[in-house]
Amino acid sequence: MRLRLAPGRATESLYVRVCLTTLLAVGVGALLGFLVSNVHYHTSLKPFNDAKLSGIAYEVKRMAELRPDAADEYLESAAGLGYELYVTDGDGFEKFYGRPFRERDLKSESVREVLGGGEYHGVADFPNRPFITGFFDNRLSNTVGVPLELDGRRTALFLRPDVILQFGELRSFFAMIGLLTVAFSIAILLIATRYLVKPITRMTAATKEIADGRYEIELPTGRRDEIGQLAGHFMTMSRDLSRLEESRREFVANVSHEIQSPLTSIQGFAAELSVPELPDAQRLRFASIIGEESRRLSALSRQLLLLSSLDRMEDGLVRSPLNLKTEIRRAVEVLEWQLSEKGIALRLSVPDHLLVMGDATLLDQVWINLLSNAVKHIPEGRSITVTAATEGEENVLRFADTGDGIDPAKLPLLFDRFYRGDPSRSDGGSTGLGLAIAKKIVNLHGGTISAESERGRGSVFAVKLPKL
Repeated sequence: MRLRLAPGRATESLYVRVCLTTLLAVGVGALLGFLVSNVHYHTSLKPFNDAKLSGIAYEVKRMAELRPDAADEYLESAAGLGYELYVTDGDGFEKFYGRPFRERDLKSESVREVLGGGEYHGVADFPNRPFITGFFDNRLSNTVGVPLELDGRRTALFLRPDVILQFGELRSFFAMIGLLTVAFSIAILLIATRYLVKPITRMTAATKEIADGRYEIELPTGRRDEIGQLAGHFMTMSRDLSRLEESRREFVANVSHEIQSPLTSIQGFAAELSVPELPDAQRLRFASIIGEESRRLSALSRQLLLLSSLDRMEDGLVRSPLNLKTEIRRAVEVLEWQLSEKGIALRLSVPDHLLVMGDATLLDQVWINLLSNAVKHIPEGRSITVTAATEGEENVLRFADTGDGIDPAKLPLLFDRFYRGDPSRSDGGSTGLGLAIAKKIVNLHGGTISAESERGRGSVFAVKLPKL
C-alpha cells in the first residue's frame, strides 16, 4: 500500500522550525563572526593601520613642504587618490580636501598638540565598541595628525583613508555577492529542508496508518543515513506489529474454540443426564465425560493464566543457583509412573557440575513438559535420552526420543500457542499451550529452545541456558 503524503500542522511546524533554526544559526554565526573580527581589528589591525596612516601623512607633509607653491594642488591630488584631509592653523584657518567628514568632532586640544610639533593618533585611540568598526567610522577624530608648514604658517594636517573612494566599487561588488548568497542560500535551504522533512512526513502518515490498523506500509529504505535506518526499523516494527495482531486474533479465536468445545460437550451431556429413563451405564459414562471435559477446561484456564503472567514477568523471576542434574531427576520422578506404564526407558547423562541461575518452579515446568510430551507421543517400549553439556557460555540440554519423528513442515509451528500435531484437536486432552509456555519460560531466563526431527528417527528438543 502506497502512502499519500498528508502534511499536517505538526509536519509544517517541523519544516518551519528547521528553516528558522538554520536561519537563526546563520544569523548568530554572522553576528559572532562580526564581533570576533571587530575584536581582531581593535587589538591587532588598529595599531598597524594607525602606523601606516602616520607614514602616509608624513609623506604627504614632505611633498607639500617640498613644493610650497603647489602644496594646495598636491593636497587635492592626495585626496583624489583616496584620502580625506583637514588642514587648520587653530586660529580660524581651516580647509578640507576630499569627501567631507561625517562628524567634525576633533578636539581643540588635539589640534594644539599637533601645532606644537606633536602627533595625533586618533585611529589608534579610537574607542573599542562591539558594533562599531573604527576602520569605517568617517569622523574627524578618527584620523592621524602631523604638523605641516604651509605658506610660512605652522598648520596641522589630519588624514584618514576615504573608504568609499578606495573600496566603493569593491564594496558594492561584495554587497551584491552577499545579498545574492543570502537569497540563494535561503532558497536552497527551503528546498533542502523539505527534502529532509519529507521522510519524516511519510513516517508520520505511516504512524496514522498503523494507528488505524493498517500495517502494510511502504517507506523508502534505500538511504544510508539515520533517516534510512529509522525507516528500516519502522518497516520492521510494522511487520512485527502485523504479526502480533495476527497472533492476537488467532489467539482469541483459539481460546474461544478451546473453551467453547468442552462447554458444548458439558452442556450436551448435562442435557442427556436430565432424561429420566437414561440407563445407569450411559449416565455414568456421560458423567465421566463431563468430568473429563471440566478437568480439561480447568487445565486450559490454568495454563492461560500462567501464560498471561509470564508475559508480564520480565523482572519477576525468583532466581537462585540450580543444579541441572538435580532438577532433571526431580522431573523424572514426577513422570516415573507414566514411563513405567508405557515401558519407556530413560537414560540420563547430566554432569554434576552444571549450574544455571533460574527460577526452579518455572524451569520444572519446562523439564516436565518436554518429558511428558516425549512419553505421550512415542510408542511403547521406546526410549528417551537426556544429555547436558557446556558449549561456550551456555549449558545445553537435549531431550532425545526414539519415536516416529515429526513432519519437518510442522517443526516451525511446534512452539505456537494452541498448535497441536493432530488437526482434529483431540490430542489426548492437550491444550496446545505446553511448548509455548516452555519457550516463554526459557526466553525469560535468557535462553533458547529449538526442535529437530527426522521421520522414523525420533526428535530432539534442545534447551540452551546461560551458565552460572
